[in-house]
Amino acid sequence: MEKKSDLGFHAYIRGIILIGFALLMLAFIITGNIIYYIAPTMMPFIYFATGVFLLLGVIQIIRSTSKGQEEEELCDCGTDHNVSGSPVTKLLIYSIFVAPIIFGFVLPDKLLDSSVAANRGIQYGSGILADQAAAEQNKEESVSRAQAYLDDPDAYFDQLEAGAEISEEDHITPDEYFTQEGFNQYYEELTEEVLEQGQIVVTEENYLDMMTMLDLQLEQFIGKPIEIIGFVYREPEFEDNQLVVARFGMTCCVADASVYGTMVEANEASQFENDTWVRVTGILDQTNYNEFRIPLIQLREIEVIDQPESPYVFPRFSF
Repeated sequence: MEKKSDLGFHAYIRGIILIGFALLMLAFIITGNIIYYIAPTMMPFIYFATGVFLLLGVIQIIRSTSKGQEEEELCDCGTDHNVSGSPVTKLLIYSIFVAPIIFGFVLPDKLLDSSVAANRGIQYGSGILADQAAAEQNKEESVSRAQAYLDDPDAYFDQLEAGAEISEEDHITPDEYFTQEGFNQYYEELTEEVLEQGQIVVTEENYLDMMTMLDLQLEQFIGKPIEIIGFVYREPEFEDNQLVVARFGMTCCVADASVYGTMVEANEASQFENDTWVRVTGILDQTNYNEFRIPLIQLREIEVIDQPESPYVFPRFSF
């Protein structure tokens, strides 16, 4: 059995690690850099976790005293409280927890940029049309499997027994998708409101709502003026006069961040490098890209701006 001083030392180290995590999150909160990693809706959980880590860290340090360890030695729970393994093993285990704290304080906070967009791919508009196409494809696959069964039931079951993956999942058709309760009504009201204004102003607060509205009602907005802010991004196959004004959208944290962009065509497009933040004004049009109809901005003016205080956009779930 380890000595009381060894048990106290391990409890003390655990307490320091827990307090270290609490201080790291507190530093992110105070500096405001937490927005690079967490959506605003998750902030209550961050506050709670910071408080819990700090409390548990203090408890561990208190337990590291000789009195605390004496109580643990007399514990009647039947559990071995000893820390097993060689000193190298223990050092390695603690390093796994200490390293994130050190890196969190030392490494600079970095915004997601076009290099991440290139790896994750970009969704033009809100991406809802791609979801619609996927739903339609799933429906067609279900129909084809049903037809295969009707044509030759024995062959169909032989295919199942051979290990073919046949999904019994119910698929939502495009019509069903767009008639979910509250969905249509919300975007119809938003469409009427924007049409009355006569101009489409896309802000970080309404970004995803506006992109969804344009996907659903694009025909009604052709020829309307539009203003939008984002960073410059280009696909490898773009022409010299094409660029995308993009924003990262986040629901929970950077792990689920997606890139949403709007195509812009202008003769001076090649003058702007990737990751340059710009304010674009122009006239809304439409074009086809990768077999999808997407919004297109015919440029009137483009202005280089500073990175916004809140570079990401977040869903409002208003409907």
